[in-house]
Amino acid sequence: MGNKQPKTSSTELTDKQFALLKANTDYSDKEIREWHAGFIRDCPSGRLDKKKFIEVYKQFYPSGKPETFCKFAFDTFDANHDGSIDFEEFLLAISATSSGNLDDRLGVAFDMYDISNDGNIDQAELSKMIAAMYDLVGQADRKGENDPKKRAAAIIGKLDIEGDKKISKAEFIAGCKDDPFIRKLLVANA
Repeated sequence: MGNKQPKTSSTELTDKQFALLKANTDYSDKEIREWHAGFIRDCPSGRLDKKKFIEVYKQFYPSGKPETFCKFAFDTFDANHDGSIDFEEFLLAISATSSGNLDDRLGVAFDMYDISNDGNIDQAELSKMIAAMYDLVGQADRKGENDPKKRAAAIIGKLDIEGDKKISKAEFIAGCKDDPFIRKLLVANA
C-alpha cells in the first residue's frame, strides 16, 4: 500500500512518452524505438529493478564490485523514487550521461554525488563516491593520494571557490571543466 502511485506497467511506448523522449534527447525516432526494443527484451516487465541494474554494471566492470556505485546511480536515475527504472527514466539517464552536452553530463554526475540532496557535495559524500568508484573499477590501492578521504579533501580544496568546505553544482561543473584530471576521475564519458 503506502502512498506511492503505481506506474503504468505497459511495455508499449506511448505517443506521449515518445514525444517527451524526442523532445529531451538527441535520439532519432529509429534510435528511440531500438533502445525501447532492447530495454523490453532485457526487462520484459518494462521495469529495471536494482538487482538487474547491478547485473548490467557487472557486465561492464567484471573485475569490480559495482553494488555501492549502483545504489547511488540507481537512486539518481529512479526519478520518481518508486524502486524501479522505467524506459523513460532509463533513456533520459542514458542520454544525459552519454550524449548530452558536457554541462548536462556533469550535472547528472553532481546529482549522483549529492547524496543528501541538499544542493552541495561535502567531503563525506565525495569520499563515499570515490570509494564506490574505486570498488566499481576494482582499484585496491587506497593509500597515500589514492585514499578516498584525502582525495576528496584535495578536490574540495581545489573546487570550493566560496570557501564553505562544500562544492555547489556551479563549482563542480566549472571545476570539472577546468581540470581534466578531476573530470576524468569523477565523471565517466566527460
